[in-house]
Amino acid sequence: MSLREALLEVVPDPLRVSDGESVLEGHSTDLTYHPGRRPDVVVFPTTTHEVASVLAYANRERIPVVPYGAGSSLEGHVIPIAGGIVLDLSRLDKVVDVRPADLQATVQAGVPRSALNAAAAEHGLQFPVDPGADATLGGMAATNASGTTTVRYGGMRAQVLALEVVLADGTVIRPGSRAVKTSAGYDLRGLFVGSEGTLGVITELTLRLYGIPEHTVAVRASFPDVGAACRAAVSMIGSGVMVTRVELLDAETIAAVNAYLDREYAEAPSLFIEFGGTEAGVAGDLEATREIAGWEGCESFDFETQQEGRARLWEARHSSFFALAARSPGMGSLSTDVAVPLSELPAAVEFARARADARGRNAVIIGHVGDGNFHVGLTIDPDDPADLADARALNDELVEFALARGGTSTGEHGIGLGKIAYLEREHGDLIPYYRAVKAAFDPNGILNPGKVLREVS
Repeated sequence: MSLREALLEVVPDPLRVSDGESVLEGHSTDLTYHPGRRPDVVVFPTTTHEVASVLAYANRERIPVVPYGAGSSLEGHVIPIAGGIVLDLSRLDKVVDVRPADLQATVQAGVPRSALNAAAAEHGLQFPVDPGADATLGGMAATNASGTTTVRYGGMRAQVLALEVVLADGTVIRPGSRAVKTSAGYDLRGLFVGSEGTLGVITELTLRLYGIPEHTVAVRASFPDVGAACRAAVSMIGSGVMVTRVELLDAETIAAVNAYLDREYAEAPSLFIEFGGTEAGVAGDLEATREIAGWEGCESFDFETQQEGRARLWEARHSSFFALAARSPGMGSLSTDVAVPLSELPAAVEFARARADARGRNAVIIGHVGDGNFHVGLTIDPDDPADLADARALNDELVEFALARGGTSTGEHGIGLGKIAYLEREHGDLIPYYRAVKAAFDPNGILNPGKVLREVS
């Protein structure tokens, strides 16, 4: 009996258990330079019971299983490097409940963040975590995603109140609760958030919601160099200005975005900033920010109050990944992801720019500079070993710089395939404990093998 035939006994719908060429190819990779690998079968469950049944079967037969959401991860998380089963959760797509009085919603794992925001908006609420892509909420929890609004709201771990998780053997557990705080037992909820599908498969989430501010302003401010832009951002955070977002785009990024979106922004290092609150409060924040920007030689300071103008500004920010790709068609990309304490941020970004230029790299720098996290986007030829080695060597330099200053190798992208060595460098003393946790939840090693922890023979 083939694997597909066996799985049809578990999920008896031939349209939802596929080994078709196009389906396998579509689930073989993500948005990164990591080489793809086709799974043997893709299953599209529609219930937690089906997820549990597939996992119970796979665990008995020692078949690898990789959970899959929108495929927008950046470190190879969803690449099925050992083949086996890809569990595509996109049809677990129900917004189960929105509870405005509790500022909460319960959703299935395959719900995209845009769908939750559409449902929440009917009640004057929003789910604020914005990683750029319209990722699924289960995937965002699995990678502890964050993004542009982290400086105000925090990342996914701060938003998840409760989970429904299916373990490797098919057992269903529900860590957390609808209470906004608890001191009951070990925090398994927080353990599964960020576990990258290696400890269990998230099927349902209870999430925090927030009120939509009555007044919002977005700002684009340009500076003479990246150091000045970063120093301004750090000063804004330290001043107590209530920023919702403060994003860095260097001159190379602005040039790429201008070409990609046909814009005419000044091609200089820029901060894209947003404030939300009462009209009076936002006006005060805007003036304070203008003054702080002036201390660092701000060359232009433009702001938008209308939704259309703000959306246009954030479209430019969110298009930066694709703008870089369009500048070098046919090439791959590698995005670094270090984060440092705020006081170290200007020096870290200046170091990154200098090292990229010294290596002659086609590189851009963008960053969530309000929380010390920035990315160097590198165009690479994945078929050229020397080019890939040079890009990785630059990443090594940035990681070493960050770790030496109390930072981390990954602020938000996660470990996946690409940062296993960095995890060992950063938390080598903890690796035995990570392995013990993995063994407790997945003793047969079927869940997303080869991710986060190095495989041992």
